[in-house]
Amino acid sequence: MGKVVFSIVVFLLLTSCVTKQRFLELSNRYDEMSETNADLIAQNDKLIEDEIEKNKEISGLQNLKRSCVQQSERLKKQLAAALNQKQKLQEAYDLLASNSSSEISSKVKENQNLSNELAEKETSLFEKEAYLAKLTSALDTRSKRIKDLEALIASKEAAMQQLKRAISSALKGFEGKGLTVEQRDGKVYVSMENKLLFGSGEWSVGAKGRSAVVKLAEVLVNNPTIDVLIEGHTDNDPYRAGGVIQDNWDLSVKRATAIVRILQDTNVSPKQITAAGHGEYVPVATNKTLAGKAKNRRIEIILSPNLDEVVKLLNE
Repeated sequence: MGKVVFSIVVFLLLTSCVTKQRFLELSNRYDEMSETNADLIAQNDKLIEDEIEKNKEISGLQNLKRSCVQQSERLKKQLAAALNQKQKLQEAYDLLASNSSSEISSKVKENQNLSNELAEKETSLFEKEAYLAKLTSALDTRSKRIKDLEALIASKEAAMQQLKRAISSALKGFEGKGLTVEQRDGKVYVSMENKLLFGSGEWSVGAKGRSAVVKLAEVLVNNPTIDVLIEGHTDNDPYRAGGVIQDNWDLSVKRATAIVRILQDTNVSPKQITAAGHGEYVPVATNKTLAGKAKNRRIEIILSPNLDEVVKLLNE
């Protein structure tokens, strides 16, 4: 993805003009990337919903297991009582062996009926115990899957926390000077105001800003599975058209791709990187004050975990 954006920007520089068609292609490309990002968020939400559903399912299986265990205990008690009764009948049978044949025949029949009943109870108990074993196995399998999902999600969250700490440490000298590092919604957001990166109306990164981006790149090189989205933003002051830049859309894209080049030159894989420009349309403050405009003129670097492993485990 990063290579495609880089090629488009090179073509724009060579032609010295951004045509409407090219602008639309860039815009369409960004929409596609936004949809991909939305899909990832939806997948994460689906994962959480599935986890809640599976916890409910486990609770139901546990209740069923308890019911089967209780029934099994009752059958065991009934079996013990039947065995005891059989023993008493056997003793009575031996005692009455010398009595009349009719009495003996009655006891034999009673004993036979009891034996048949005992055999039925033993069969029922065996079936219940087999079902209980099957139920326990299914419960264990589902519990393991839930634990695997929870462990994987926890590892992703821990990795992002560690990444945030590493970035904050690397950019410690810049925080509070037009740069902030935050973690929210499972992602890390690095925001750099234009005063740290660019001159007014320019897209060439200054020395101080380049130093900050290089330090960030050194952390990202050690995290090759992290997805990196570079977003350019401007205030609502109109850009004076001319040259290769036509408006704030163009300027925001040029500034985003300028950051991409520094990351790529510092050995961050282009496959990790996506560049986009929002122009003036995603402000974080009012454009009615100079302070608000300064906050809106920024580069947002959004770092997201790769959720392929989570999706794969969820679909198994």
